[in-house]
Amino acid sequence: MSILDWTYIMVGVTFSLYLSIAWISMVKTTKGFYVAGGGVGPLANGMATAADWMSAASFISMAGLISFMGYTGSIYLLGWTGGYVLLALLIAPYLRKFGKFTVPDFIGDRYYSNAARFIALICVIFVSFTYVAGQMRGVGIVFSRFLEVDVNTGVLIGMALIFFYASLGGMKGITYTQVAQYIVLIIAYLVPAFAISQQITGTAIPQLGFGGTIAEGSHGGQYLLETLNKLNTDLGFAEYTKPFAEGGKSMLDVFCITMALMVGTAGLPHVIVRIYTVANVRSARLSAAFALLFIAVLYTTAPAIASFARYNMINSISSVPYSKAPTWLTNWEKTGLIAWVDKNHDGIINYSEGQPFSGKPEFVGETGSFGQLIVANPLTDNDNELYIDRDIMVLANPEIANLPNWVIALVAAGGLAAALSTASGLLLVISSAISHDLYYRLINRNASEKQRLLMGRLMIGVAVCVAGYFGIHPPGFVAQVVAFAFGLAASSFFPVIILGIFSKSTTKEGAIAGMVSGILFTLFYIINIKYLGGTAWFFGISAEGIGTVGMLLNFMITLTISRLTPPPPLDVQEMVESIRYPRGAGARLNQ
Repeated sequence: MSILDWTYIMVGVTFSLYLSIAWISMVKTTKGFYVAGGGVGPLANGMATAADWMSAASFISMAGLISFMGYTGSIYLLGWTGGYVLLALLIAPYLRKFGKFTVPDFIGDRYYSNAARFIALICVIFVSFTYVAGQMRGVGIVFSRFLEVDVNTGVLIGMALIFFYASLGGMKGITYTQVAQYIVLIIAYLVPAFAISQQITGTAIPQLGFGGTIAEGSHGGQYLLETLNKLNTDLGFAEYTKPFAEGGKSMLDVFCITMALMVGTAGLPHVIVRIYTVANVRSARLSAAFALLFIAVLYTTAPAIASFARYNMINSISSVPYSKAPTWLTNWEKTGLIAWVDKNHDGIINYSEGQPFSGKPEFVGETGSFGQLIVANPLTDNDNELYIDRDIMVLANPEIANLPNWVIALVAAGGLAAALSTASGLLLVISSAISHDLYYRLINRNASEKQRLLMGRLMIGVAVCVAGYFGIHPPGFVAQVVAFAFGLAASSFFPVIILGIFSKSTTKEGAIAGMVSGILFTLFYIINIKYLGGTAWFFGISAEGIGTVGMLLNFMITLTISRLTPPPPLDVQEMVESIRYPRGAGARLNQ
């Protein structure tokens, strides 16, 4: 069967599974809608958290970044992994003991202020929409290639699916759907990794093949990473394993990006809310441990997939006549995510360092058709003739390695599972922030259970529409957009959550000033660099790493103003004490 036939089967089966779970998990209470009734088991919650966590950025984009950036690409791997450990140790158990539905709930009550709650709500919505933009782009990329539909059509299909199972089952439906999505995405990630590792290195374990030797061919007997270093330098790129290469990111920038990703993780509302879906603190700790194990399976495989993909890609296209180009390249050309311009008119694909043209390729034509490729100003001052979008590497990897069509379709289903699982969690967070923290807590305290549930479902519909717009008009490639979301979360939530747990003296005035200053500084810096043509004026730190500076600014302002304002009320200080320490010696963890 063709790739298209297999894709329809794989996507059809998995989508039917997700919709069936949503229907079975339909909820009728706000507690079930927001936190799945608080009765999810640690193992299931660990799988759901892993699926929620491993978004399109992890599945689709992370290995692609490592494949193109080499050593520097590991910032995403280190930041996201370390961030989850930080979340599990410093935040999850304490917020679970607090026992509220949302992050604005915690901030509003801890800082005894509806103004703090409202600012936290705005930050939640802003961070979540930034993050969900990357997920919807991932959905569009998968659909555009494997179902051969227009990207816009693919995003609309994803919107309809998410709205159905998120609005019906709320957090309960999303949780058990994410369990299924984790199983799908991890199988889809590992099957080609095992096959390609065996193909290139003679060992089926990717983590071992990554550091092993190439089994056969012109590079037989040579270490994979040493070979990649030479292939890169021959084409004018920096060595694949070289840190802080000339023209790349500085040590300071690498540190700031990694730190922003780490602390941004600890402030991501859609991950934090998962700790409320279990019965007690003990279960929260167990589910965090399970989630870390499930996440590690993919994250330890990603560097190997990145290296295998780059090795196969260079060997299959470099200095090859375009008339004999591999089918994977011509297939992906149809999506606009690969483009070739014959600068010297020799008919040969020249791939090397540098952009082949200014701007990105785009398609024009009727909706649903690929149209004609338009490239702006193809003549640049380097020899590179090939544009390759980094987001395609994991999805194209099985095609590049000539694996069976069913494996290619399986990866497509896995990419959709990763994008949809995180998008649904984010959209529910947006919905709960508006319906619970804004409508119920600030506007209508007398709203009935039925009214609150209806408002939550309506807000999911609104959020899905906004997310779809960002999917059709994405502000960047998947991992870059997600990195912006992490930076915004780092600069807004992390300081006030940490201080709210570990400092009884932090005041509402300090928290409000810290959140506002942190997120505004970070947002201004990102917009200035990415959209207004500005430069990285703060010690060369990039837009992806500026969240670290915003976080430090937030800490500094929060602590300074807290010292200059009256201390929190005694009942708030006692609440902070009770969050950190169980009542009485030897108290049980599930208090």
